[in-house]
Amino acid sequence: MFSSSPLYVDQFLTFTLVFVRIATLVAIAPIFCSSGVPARVRALLALVLAVLVVPLQFDKVASHPDTLVGYLVLVGAEALIGLSLGLGIVVLFSGMQVAGQVISQMSGMQLTDIFNPAFNENVPVFSQLLFYVSLAVFVIIGGHRKVMEALLDTFVWLPAGQGDFSRSVTEAMTSLLAQSFVLGVRAAAPAMVALLLATLLLGLVSRTLPQLNVMALGFGFNALATLGALSVSLGAAAWIFQGEIEPVLATLVAALKAG
Repeated sequence: MFSSSPLYVDQFLTFTLVFVRIATLVAIAPIFCSSGVPARVRALLALVLAVLVVPLQFDKVASHPDTLVGYLVLVGAEALIGLSLGLGIVVLFSGMQVAGQVISQMSGMQLTDIFNPAFNENVPVFSQLLFYVSLAVFVIIGGHRKVMEALLDTFVWLPAGQGDFSRSVTEAMTSLLAQSFVLGVRAAAPAMVALLLATLLLGLVSRTLPQLNVMALGFGFNALATLGALSVSLGAAAWIFQGEIEPVLATLVAALKAG
């Protein structure tokens, strides 16, 4: 199919493969996929990066497909590379949202949901708080630059048109899901312990002073314990999240290299 195309068809195919790999990451990774960033700005960012990378890939593409099906297979493989890196970071942020959901359910404040434009869904207010704290930490330490650097590095050892989705990537994503859950539990642990102690204290008070309305007292007491534990442990949660960014990227890059 492509053999009868114009002279510069090889360059065009290389450009589309590079563009797809970059565009899929920009479309799904935090910061880049935020609803506050217009779609045309994201497309322009992917286009500019593709223009910069393409000249370095012309002599690295092994062969071009002769059929449309073969071309679509290559495009799908390139898209999976960008999606793998983007989803790894999204999973990491999801761990902080899990922490907020656990805290909201244990404190009895799970009904206070607000809309999170980054994930296009309603989330508890504590999940939103932890998400924005994580996002601020992610930007401060240059996480968005590290993600983009990891993507551009893939063109060095995995040129355009040579992408593949191997079993190692699937195993890496499974490992990251478990790691994200552990991150959520670690971030929510101080508030969980505080709420457990508050529940035990309320139980003791109800046995000592049965004339008190423990149901009415418990909601305010749990809210106070939750806010106090979060105010003390929020910095620790941010520090835990910061320590997970580079290992996640290293796991994803190692899985792509193994593929």
